[in-house]
Amino acid sequence: MENDITIKRRLKTFPNLKAEDFQHPWDRQAISALRAIPGFEFLVKKLMEIGFEQFFRITNLASNVQVKGKMLPRLRETLRYAARILDMQEPDLFITTTPVPNAYTYGETKPFIVLTSGLIEVMDEEEIFFILAHELGHIKCGHVLYKTMARNFKIVLDIAAAATLGVSSLISTGLQLALFDWERKSEMTCDRAGLLCVQNQHVANRAFMKMAAATPKLYNEMDEAEFLRQIRAYEDATDESFINKTYTALITSTMTHPFLILRAKQLDSWISTDEFSKVSGISQEEVREDNPSFSTAEA
Repeated sequence: MENDITIKRRLKTFPNLKAEDFQHPWDRQAISALRAIPGFEFLVKKLMEIGFEQFFRITNLASNVQVKGKMLPRLRETLRYAARILDMQEPDLFITTTPVPNAYTYGETKPFIVLTSGLIEVMDEEEIFFILAHELGHIKCGHVLYKTMARNFKIVLDIAAAATLGVSSLISTGLQLALFDWERKSEMTCDRAGLLCVQNQHVANRAFMKMAAATPKLYNEMDEAEFLRQIRAYEDATDESFINKTYTALITSTMTHPFLILRAKQLDSWISTDEFSKVSGISQEEVREDNPSFSTAEA
């Protein structure tokens, strides 16, 4: 990689970085509330018994391309560098042929990340770096088991209902809504992991904009300043009035991810309050610098 990329700046690494150093407080509160729900730990135990992890690993090995050895070495180096920055082990990485831009992580004991071909098509190298770091954040923060349960909730619940003569189904609605609530908030933690790796807010904002309007035909006309104004418009539209809070709650209650505008806003707030600087040692001015050069070369 040293020979393949022109190195113009180095990215900081964070030895001994802990998940709680960058965990979003909403994530922390939501997971505590989730664990307090009667029956939750029982369903987690059932999930482990089912063996989803091995099922999805075999599926990936059989049908997707694993980034390994000489297979897509540039992408693997990007993942390796992100893992080094966040002070964690490099997981396996797979590419699947799906036109929808997406990335997800599976595996509690041996985690692996999957990127879709649609995401590779629409994101540049820096933005993929942000996405990979976001997924690494899920692994570092111990999100993967609970996210697997959220994605396969009905299957887990049916198995648990059979084992408890239907009793577990009585808690299904409240638990599922709590899972969705936590899952949305966990994404904000992992956006922070992404920012810790790319160390530039403009990269994160570009990734958010592309996820919101995933067509290369529009990219040259996208304007980040307008995107930031849209964040403020969203804030005005979701003020503290009862009716607006109620609408927002109804709209988002079954969503697995928060609105992209909210994610961008939360990341901006993390920078503005200097919390990002306290964790990273990188100033607001540096993280908001225009057009810094990117390199995945090891520092």
